[in-house]
Amino acid sequence: MDSKENNKRFSFIRRIKSANFALRGIIIFLKTTHNAWLHLFFGVLAVYMGFLLRISTVEWALVVLAIGLVLLSEAFNTAIEIDIDLTSPEYHPYAKDTKDVAAGAVAISSILAGVIGLLIFLPKVLNMLE
Repeated sequence: MDSKENNKRFSFIRRIKSANFALRGIIIFLKTTHNAWLHLFFGVLAVYMGFLLRISTVEWALVVLAIGLVLLSEAFNTAIEIDIDLTSPEYHPYAKDTKDVAAGAVAISSILAGVIGLLIFLPKVLNMLE
Protein backbone atom coordinates (compact mmCIF):
# COMPACT_ATOMS: atom_id res chain seq x y z
CA MET A 1 0.00 0.00 0.00
CA ASP A 2 1.54 3.33 -1.01
CA SER A 3 1.31 6.57 0.94
CA LYS A 4 -1.39 8.07 -1.33
CA GLU A 5 -3.78 5.22 -0.55
CA ASN A 6 -2.93 5.46 3.15
CA ASN A 7 -3.77 9.20 3.18
CA LYS A 8 -7.18 8.54 1.61
CA ARG A 9 -8.31 6.17 4.34
CA PHE A 10 -10.63 7.63 6.94
CA SER A 11 -9.06 8.16 10.34
CA PHE A 12 -10.69 9.49 13.49
CA ILE A 13 -7.27 10.59 14.74
CA ARG A 14 -6.71 12.71 11.64
CA ARG A 15 -10.17 14.24 12.00
CA ILE A 16 -9.46 15.11 15.65
CA LYS A 17 -6.10 16.63 14.73
CA SER A 18 -7.79 18.58 11.95
CA ALA A 19 -10.35 19.93 14.43
CA ASN A 20 -7.50 20.89 16.77
CA PHE A 21 -5.81 22.82 13.96
CA ALA A 22 -9.05 24.67 13.29
CA LEU A 23 -9.48 25.47 16.99
CA ARG A 24 -5.88 26.71 17.11
CA GLY A 25 -6.66 28.95 14.13
CA ILE A 26 -9.68 30.44 15.89
CA ILE A 27 -7.59 31.07 19.02
CA ILE A 28 -4.86 32.77 16.96
CA PHE A 29 -7.54 34.84 15.22
CA LEU A 30 -9.04 36.00 18.52
CA LYS A 31 -5.65 36.66 20.14
CA THR A 32 -4.16 38.64 17.28
CA THR A 33 -7.14 40.46 15.75
CA HIS A 34 -8.38 43.28 17.93
CA ASN A 35 -11.19 44.12 15.50
CA ALA A 36 -12.56 40.59 15.96
CA TRP A 37 -13.59 41.54 19.48
CA LEU A 38 -15.43 44.60 18.14
CA HIS A 39 -17.22 42.42 15.60
CA LEU A 40 -18.07 39.88 18.30
CA PHE A 41 -19.43 42.67 20.51
CA PHE A 42 -21.78 43.84 17.77
CA GLY A 43 -22.71 40.24 17.00
CA VAL A 44 -23.64 39.60 20.62
CA LEU A 45 -25.54 42.91 20.67
CA ALA A 46 -27.48 41.84 17.56
CA VAL A 47 -28.32 38.48 19.14
CA TYR A 48 -29.45 40.22 22.33
CA MET A 49 -31.60 42.63 20.32
CA GLY A 50 -33.00 39.70 18.35
CA PHE A 51 -34.22 38.03 21.53
CA LEU A 52 -35.45 41.32 22.96
CA LEU A 53 -37.39 42.27 19.83
CA ARG A 54 -38.49 38.70 19.02
CA ILE A 55 -37.35 38.72 15.42
CA SER A 56 -38.67 36.12 12.97
CA THR A 57 -36.87 32.99 11.82
CA VAL A 58 -35.96 34.61 8.50
CA GLU A 59 -34.63 37.66 10.33
CA TRP A 60 -32.58 35.37 12.60
CA ALA A 61 -31.14 33.68 9.53
CA LEU A 62 -30.12 37.04 8.07
CA VAL A 63 -28.60 38.23 11.35
CA VAL A 64 -26.63 35.00 11.84
CA LEU A 65 -25.41 35.08 8.22
CA ALA A 66 -24.37 38.72 8.57
CA ILE A 67 -22.44 38.02 11.79
CA GLY A 68 -20.79 35.00 10.18
CA LEU A 69 -19.90 36.95 7.04
CA VAL A 70 -18.15 39.66 9.03
CA LEU A 71 -16.24 37.18 11.20
CA LEU A 72 -15.25 35.11 8.16
CA SER A 73 -14.03 38.14 6.23
CA GLU A 74 -12.04 39.31 9.26
CA ALA A 75 -10.52 35.83 9.65
CA PHE A 76 -9.54 35.72 5.97
CA ASN A 77 -8.12 39.24 6.28
CA THR A 78 -6.04 38.11 9.25
CA ALA A 79 -4.78 35.05 7.35
CA ILE A 80 -3.84 37.21 4.37
CA GLU A 81 -2.02 39.70 6.60
CA ILE A 82 -0.07 36.89 8.30
CA ASP A 83 0.89 35.46 4.93
CA ILE A 84 1.91 38.83 3.47
CA ASP A 85 4.01 39.63 6.56
CA LEU A 86 5.79 36.29 6.09
CA THR A 87 6.29 36.40 2.33
CA SER A 88 6.96 40.12 1.99
CA PRO A 89 8.65 41.38 5.17
CA GLU A 90 10.02 44.41 3.32
CA TYR A 91 7.64 47.10 2.10
CA HIS A 92 6.22 46.40 -1.32
CA PRO A 93 3.33 48.29 -2.93
CA TYR A 94 1.63 45.04 -4.01
CA ALA A 95 1.79 43.73 -0.46
CA LYS A 96 0.16 46.95 0.74
CA ASP A 97 -2.47 46.68 -1.98
CA THR A 98 -3.23 43.08 -1.01
CA LYS A 99 -3.67 44.02 2.65
CA ASP A 100 -5.80 47.04 1.75
CA VAL A 101 -8.10 45.00 -0.50
CA ALA A 102 -8.53 42.38 2.24
CA ALA A 103 -9.32 45.13 4.76
CA GLY A 104 -11.75 46.60 2.24
CA ALA A 105 -13.55 43.25 2.08
CA VAL A 106 -14.00 43.40 5.85
CA ALA A 107 -15.36 46.93 5.54
CA ILE A 108 -17.82 45.84 2.83
CA SER A 109 -19.06 42.91 4.94
CA SER A 110 -19.36 45.15 8.01
CA ILE A 111 -21.38 47.75 6.07
CA LEU A 112 -23.61 44.99 4.70
CA ALA A 113 -24.14 43.61 8.20
CA GLY A 114 -24.96 47.10 9.45
CA VAL A 115 -27.54 47.59 6.69
CA ILE A 116 -29.10 44.21 7.49
CA GLY A 117 -29.19 45.17 11.17
CA LEU A 118 -30.83 48.49 10.41
CA LEU A 119 -33.42 46.91 8.10
CA ILE A 120 -34.36 44.36 10.76
CA PHE A 121 -34.03 46.29 14.00
CA LEU A 122 -34.76 49.94 13.20
CA PRO A 123 -38.46 49.48 12.33
CA LYS A 124 -38.99 47.40 15.47
CA VAL A 125 -37.26 49.96 17.68
CA LEU A 126 -39.21 52.82 16.09
CA ASN A 127 -42.47 50.91 16.67
CA MET A 128 -41.54 50.50 20.33
CA LEU A 129 -40.93 54.25 20.66
CA GLU A 130 -44.35 55.20 19.25
